[in-house]
Order: sequence, then C-alpha cells, then structure tokens
Amino acid sequence: MKNEEGMLTLPTASKAAGAQIYWQKWLPGKYPKAVILLVHGYAEHSGRYQYFAEHCVGKGYAVYALDHWGHGKSDGTPGFVPSFSVFHDGIGELARCARQDFPELPVILIGHSMGGLISATYLISDQSKFSACVLSGPAIKAAEEPSAFLTAISGFLSRFFPKLGVLELDPNGVSRDPQVVADYLADPLVYNGKMGARLAAEMLGAMTNIQNNAGQITLPLLMLHGEEDSLAAADGSRFLDAHVSSQEKKLKIYPELFHEIFNEPEKDMVLNDMTDWLDKQLAARGV
Repeated sequence: MKNEEGMLTLPTASKAAGAQIYWQKWLPGKYPKAVILLVHGYAEHSGRYQYFAEHCVGKGYAVYALDHWGHGKSDGTPGFVPSFSVFHDGIGELARCARQDFPELPVILIGHSMGGLISATYLISDQSKFSACVLSGPAIKAAEEPSAFLTAISGFLSRFFPKLGVLELDPNGVSRDPQVVADYLADPLVYNGKMGARLAAEMLGAMTNIQNNAGQITLPLLMLHGEEDSLAAADGSRFLDAHVSSQEKKLKIYPELFHEIFNEPEKDMVLNDMTDWLDKQLAARGV
C-alpha cells in the first residue's frame, strides 16, 4: 500500500477561499478498480482511518480523504465554520484531485457522522460525480433533539456569537472499545472542546435540508448505523431509507454497536459488509 499526502486550496468562490486543506490518499499496488472519497466526522481527522484504508486498499480500492476546514492538519478554527458550504467545497476539490489521477474510474462517496451529513447534502446539489454512496452513522437526526429554546436562539447566537461553545460531545459514545476512546482523547489532532454556535446552527440547517430534500437522492445508497449510537440517532438512517428515491438502497442497523462502527470490535464485519456491497454495485456496472 502506498500513502501520499498534500495540500489543496479552496476555490475563490468558497466562504473560506484560499484556505489550505490537508489531504491524503492510499493506493493499492496494482491499478485500483474504483476510488473511494472518505469524508470524516466532526472534531476528528483523516488519519484516524488508517485501518479503514488498509481494508479498502486490500480489496482493490484507492482511498482519498481530507481533513475538513477547522480539523486536523487543515486551516481553520476548531469547533467553528463560516458556512457549511465550506465542507462541500473541500469535497469538490478532493473529487477533482481524484478525477485527475483516475479520470475513468467510478468514484464512491463514503461519509461518517457529520461527514455523512456533509455527503448527503452534497448529493442533493450534485450526485453526478459519484457512482454510489455509503453513509456510516450519518448525523441526519440528533441523538437528542435540541430544545425549542436552543433552536429558537441558534440563529441569534450564530450571527452575534459564532464561536461561543454551545455543544460538547461525550467521547465515551465513540466506541465500546476502551482503547479507541483512550486513543481518541490522546490524539492531538482531535478537537475536544465545545462546538461553536455557528457550526451548531449550520449543522441544524443541513439536517433540515436533508430531511426536506432526501427524495432528490437517486444514487445507489448504503446506510450503516449502530443501534446504540448516542451521538447520531439511528433513526436518521431509517429516515433516509424511507425517503430517498434510490432504486438501489440498503439499510443495516447493527445491534449493540456505538457511533464509530468502523472502530468497534466488530469493525471487520462492518467493513466487509461495506466492500461486499460496493463490489456488487461495481459488478452491476461491469467493473
């Protein structure tokens, strides 16, 4: 397996124009059969997906990933984003990089948690870049719905106090594996502070967007979720399954699993479920 890294620049039309975004790719020894664009979750970074990448590369896929604006090794302020569209801008640039390297290969979008929300809302505006999509524990619905008061004042706080910390996630909800939690807490590239008011409001807006427009998604879609996910409700994946227009779709809920299903003790089973489904999609395309 070959690993390369670099920086890409957000375009002039972006609300974070000129920002430098870290990205990396993992490549198999032989020519890949398809490209995976991996979209990580809130507060984390692409480096946490080494095991994921090793699995996918072993199955013949190339994996491209970035650190979102405000995350990991990229520019930006942790816990804040000027606009949710900045995350979309990063995905667009990463897709462009992958297309330059492998212009003829199918590209598959895979998003986890907030990355699932980013991916799903990206599909509403442009799903033509991709051949299929996988959502892991997507943040479509919060595990605990925000209070009416918080919803009412979120716009005010976002405008006037955009970096005010309003939400803190419990790291113990990440995985049932205590070592995963310990590594998460010790990782200097993981943000353990509170989510700012602007980002919280932007996420709520994105959740509303996907809940209102899920029917526009027609891409082959696999939704994977842990039943005991305390950070992003499994009902969000059930909602998507019921409302997207994809003729090829599959929902799998794993009993007992927590939020990061790719980092649970059963991760090999989950990863095999994912790549088996992807292989089926590629076979249907004659790949």
